[in-house]
Amino acid sequence: MTNNLKTEGKFTYAEAGEGRAIIVLHGLMGALSNFGDTFDHFSKKGYKVIIPELPLYTLPLLKTNVKNLASFLHDFIEHKNLEDVVLLGNSLGGHIALYYIKQYPKDVAGLVLTGSSGLYENSMGNNYPRRGDKEFVANKTREVFYDPAVATEELIDEVYDVINDRNTLLKTLAIAKSAVRHNMAKDLPNMKQPTCLIWGKQDSVTPPEVANDFHRHLPDSDLFWIDKCGHAAMMERPEEFNQVLENWLTEKNI
Repeated sequence: MTNNLKTEGKFTYAEAGEGRAIIVLHGLMGALSNFGDTFDHFSKKGYKVIIPELPLYTLPLLKTNVKNLASFLHDFIEHKNLEDVVLLGNSLGGHIALYYIKQYPKDVAGLVLTGSSGLYENSMGNNYPRRGDKEFVANKTREVFYDPAVATEELIDEVYDVINDRNTLLKTLAIAKSAVRHNMAKDLPNMKQPTCLIWGKQDSVTPPEVANDFHRHLPDSDLFWIDKCGHAAMMERPEEFNQVLENWLTEKNI
């Protein structure tokens, strides 16, 4: 997927395919590669799949929040001259998508949330990330998945590098606090876009009750469960995730 990376001004993104744009938004500890299978699958199914790098660690600390990340997304969509997009977000990425729809509802033809924040999340349990404690980071990374083997050493190293750097740790905590402040519960009933909720039954970060709450409050939503799956269904069960999403997009004619 790195072969598809482009840089234009302040934007770096992966792009492939032609058709309606699916903009994929990664999570706080996520990377573009988390959606590699989804990127490959839908770029061959009549969609233009675009995954922008979110400026999680490059915004000034006081501007590192959900609102400004949604503003960045708006700038990106305008830069690309896109209309009627599908927003697909995991974890923090889902939260950014929700905040974006609150601000710019006419831009979005459909919404896909998987393990999304915006209502409640339990990203680090009752503990703050511990700098220098790689075993703590490894355990917390493995807990994201139903199958801890999905948390490869490479992935653990990526998370550790973020947490062990003082600057990125401060911004990680700033975003986490921002996510709590920007609770979307009151806004969801106003979001009329068709919404696909794809949730791991064993998600411990945004547990099943979170998915049920999204389903209850979003006016036009469909909820799909993936068994033996944690917080990142597109990584842990990519084939099932892609099939569920493809069927839904076809049914909704999006």
